[in-house]
Amino acid sequence: MAFANVAVRGSATSTGSNEQGEYQLRLPAGQYELVFQYVGYRPQVQPVRVLGGDSVLTVNVTLQPEAYNLGEVVVKSSDRDPAYAIIQQAQQWRAYYRREVAAYRARIYIKSLGRINETPAKIMGLFKLGPDIKKGIFYLSESLSDFSFTQPNVIKERMISSRVSGDSRGLSFNRASAGRNLGFYENLIKPAFSERGFVSPIASNAMLFYKYELVGSTPQNGVVVHKIRVIPRRRTDPVFSGFIYIVDGSWRIHSVDLNLDKDAQIDYVDELHVAQQYAPAPGNPNVWLIQSQQVRANLSGLGFKGSGYITAVLSNYANVIPTYPTPPAATTPPPAAPEGKAAPMEQETAAQIRKRKPDLSGLSRQVRRQVKRAQRDSLKNDPFARMPRGEVQLVEKGVNERDSAYWDQVRPVPLTAEERKDYHVKDSTEVIRNSRPYQDSLDKVRNKFEPINLVLGGYTYVNTFKKQSVTVQPVAQIFQYNTVEGAVLNAQAIFSQRTDDRRFVTLTPTLRYGFSSEQLNPSLTANWQLHPAKLKHIGVVAGRTIENFDRNSQLTPAINTIYTLFDNRNYAKLYRRDGAEFTYFTEPLNGLNLRAGAGYFDRRELFNTTDRLLRDVPGRAFTPNRPVSEELPDTGFGRSRLLALSLSVDYRPGQRYISRPDGKFNLGSKWPTFNVQGRLAVPRVLGAEVRYLLLQAGVRDNLSLGLLGTSSLRVNVGGFVGKQEGLTFADYRHFSGNQTILAGNFSSFQLLDYYRFSTNNTYLEAHYDHHFNGFFLNYIPLVRQLKWQEVVSLNYLTTTQAGHYVEVGVGIEHIIKVLRVDFYTALQSGERLGTGLRVGIGF
Repeated sequence: MAFANVAVRGSATSTGSNEQGEYQLRLPAGQYELVFQYVGYRPQVQPVRVLGGDSVLTVNVTLQPEAYNLGEVVVKSSDRDPAYAIIQQAQQWRAYYRREVAAYRARIYIKSLGRINETPAKIMGLFKLGPDIKKGIFYLSESLSDFSFTQPNVIKERMISSRVSGDSRGLSFNRASAGRNLGFYENLIKPAFSERGFVSPIASNAMLFYKYELVGSTPQNGVVVHKIRVIPRRRTDPVFSGFIYIVDGSWRIHSVDLNLDKDAQIDYVDELHVAQQYAPAPGNPNVWLIQSQQVRANLSGLGFKGSGYITAVLSNYANVIPTYPTPPAATTPPPAAPEGKAAPMEQETAAQIRKRKPDLSGLSRQVRRQVKRAQRDSLKNDPFARMPRGEVQLVEKGVNERDSAYWDQVRPVPLTAEERKDYHVKDSTEVIRNSRPYQDSLDKVRNKFEPINLVLGGYTYVNTFKKQSVTVQPVAQIFQYNTVEGAVLNAQAIFSQRTDDRRFVTLTPTLRYGFSSEQLNPSLTANWQLHPAKLKHIGVVAGRTIENFDRNSQLTPAINTIYTLFDNRNYAKLYRRDGAEFTYFTEPLNGLNLRAGAGYFDRRELFNTTDRLLRDVPGRAFTPNRPVSEELPDTGFGRSRLLALSLSVDYRPGQRYISRPDGKFNLGSKWPTFNVQGRLAVPRVLGAEVRYLLLQAGVRDNLSLGLLGTSSLRVNVGGFVGKQEGLTFADYRHFSGNQTILAGNFSSFQLLDYYRFSTNNTYLEAHYDHHFNGFFLNYIPLVRQLKWQEVVSLNYLTTTQAGHYVEVGVGIEHIIKVLRVDFYTALQSGERLGTGLRVGIGF
């Protein structure tokens, strides 16, 4: 049986079986009792005597399905299934078991495997597969880590060793903290593979989502375990199906055996299975901890079919500090039960069970007290003391340098024959696969030019051995059209060079030529990553560029080209910029990002040079290349020289992160991100004519509202302060609007004219989106098969000229997985301005 649990009774040592049911344990000489367990099967205790030296003892065990007996329960026609009473008890104890352990340490072994079972001839019928995409195992990794847990959810993990099949320098991304996303004592389980959460079978509101059936009860190791079938009330609900096992009397989870299928609306997942096994902590039968967890999935998408699993085995539990020495008592004693049997559940009503809620008064205070005790104890001998606050995992250099003999010694779960073969073949051929002749042969296939690539995403030429690549932009970026330059050839290539220590340099030369303006505009962009692991980045832009007045505009060159040529609407308003800008980006402290910049530019006003188009709309003429603004009637400026210094500071308190030899990986925080930035124009230096100071403060965050979905919020407030000299419209604060049906960014205004409310005064801008993640559409039988998701939006702006400008939008995203369509209404100071439909990318 795959993923069965094997533990040494009375100790913290345990292991699991592999997909072929094979297991292994390394024990000192002595007499032991091995406990073999598998969810739904009768545990078996096997005494063994281990000899000293290198002796090997083979113990084969057959587990029998557990005989769950319903004879203990008398069910009357008027009674509900006894399972409901058991679940109600588990619900009442859920809050306690979620925090019954204040702190502990353990060792965790994780193995991840992914395999491809079927491949398409072409992806989406367009793109050929790379030569290295084949059937079989495409990813196999193992990791061994020590970790500590402290309430409420603080995990510190140090990876001891890591192995990735076929990549001797590779580092596994396995994490102990990732497994806690499948904690069934939480009301809502939010795994990383799904946007929306799933209701736990013992959540406080679980009976609104599940039906229950008591399959039977059986004694196991001195306790009675109830096997309960959980059944979704509606296919549309975010719920599991399968079995949950509850211990009688203590009402804790013994194990789970649960499934998600296509009704779970998880992209690319056909079926997912979760199994967990719990057991008493070493030396403390009143505290149970997870022993093993497995997640198995069948996958399909884009013509591929595959499967995979992640298995985790926990052992070596130590420093287990319970919240209470013994669990709290119930407020009312339970009815007496025969020794070794379950209490007669059918004799109690739901109201009577509610009266027997555990007394959890003071639980939070007791948790804090025990956490402080754990922190005091850890100061004496804490292997995680070097890890700073926020660091949840430390992967030190050298963890991937262990040989196969080491892994044979420490691996608790033996490899299957397929896994052994994968390691052997990929490891033995790694030198060949990394050699220049082999890489060149693969590159020859990868670099084969396909016209569809240049149309959709550009063409990339790769030299894998030299770690170089050259990317040519797609056709929509190369060939453009606007009324200022006419037809535009924007020849641009991105050259990238990576180093062995994972740093990089990118160079982007651009030759832009306008056939109507007859002007060549050359420029060069360069970026350097200065440190292999820390965020230290320098960027330079130099030369002559053609810029939108709003550099963050949603109006892409492709959208402007279409509207100019086919609809007589030249929305793009452009000016020329000659000069250079230097930027430096770093993270001096965790959660604190600094971006400093300095630039000098000679800016020139541009004018329309052509009125040619492909489709003439009667009565509609091109507009001059001057933005229309309510605050500045004449936006022309001729020529203006600018020297500007800028500083932007982002800070996210409590940011969690992973430290690895190849970099720092941020995982987010429960706190929002705060931003402060300023831009100072310095006059009379190098002929600069402009003086101003623009200050802005902002906050942005993503909020989870459980089953109702997730929200994103962004608010900025700012303005120009102090004396102003020579300010041009290019220096104004612009607000990214949209006058086309195509949305480049749904987090911006969608009905606002591009430059109507641009300002050199104070402003407040706010954007709010809520993604319901299918909360409503999943209840519509046919629509739910499309996996569409609903979204609402609110955009707000106030300036001197705008007053109170508001946009309200409702829409649907995930249309054919990538599209989003929204309908917006705009109001200004309570008066309706108009409506519009917007279409864009919405994953």
